[in-house]
Amino acid sequence: MTDQPLSAVATSTDHEVVISRVYNAPRELVFNAWTDPEQLKRWWAPMDCTTPYCTVDLRVGGLFLFCMRRPDGLEFWTRGIYQEILFPERLVFLESLADNTGKKMDPAELGFSAQFPSESLVTVTFTALGSKTRVELRHTVPSTTAEREQMVQGWCEMFDKLGDIL
Repeated sequence: MTDQPLSAVATSTDHEVVISRVYNAPRELVFNAWTDPEQLKRWWAPMDCTTPYCTVDLRVGGLFLFCMRRPDGLEFWTRGIYQEILFPERLVFLESLADNTGKKMDPAELGFSAQFPSESLVTVTFTALGSKTRVELRHTVPSTTAEREQMVQGWCEMFDKLGDIL
C-alpha cells in the first residue's frame, strides 16, 4: 500500500501498551480482518511465526482461541473471551494463556515470569478516517512484566503483517 507507515506506533504507560496505525482500507474491512479466523491466520503472529489454528465465536462471552507457532516448532496457545463487540467500531476481550482446548493456563507453569498477567484486557478501536482506518490497541500489561517489550514488538510486527494483507 502506498502512504502506509512502515510500522505501528507504540507508546506505553505504567499499566498498558498502546499501539496505533492508520491503514489505507475501509473500517469494515479492517474490523473483519480482526474477526475472521481465516484472515487472522494470515497475520495474527509476529514475524517468522505462524498461526496454524484460530477459531472465533464472535459474541459477547464467545471464545477467541489461537495457536502461535515459532520457527523452532514451539507453540503458544492463547484465548480471548469477548467482553464487547461493536461492529465496526470496537472489540474488547480478556486475553490469557491457554491449552489447545481453550482452558486458561497459569503463565508461571508455562515458563513465563511471575509478573506475567494471568489475564489482561485488550481493547481495539477502529476509527474511520474517510477511506482509511485508524486502529488503536490498548493492552493492559504492567510495566513490571519482563516480557512486555517482546509483547510490544510482537504487536507491532502483527500490525505490519495486517497492513500487508489489507
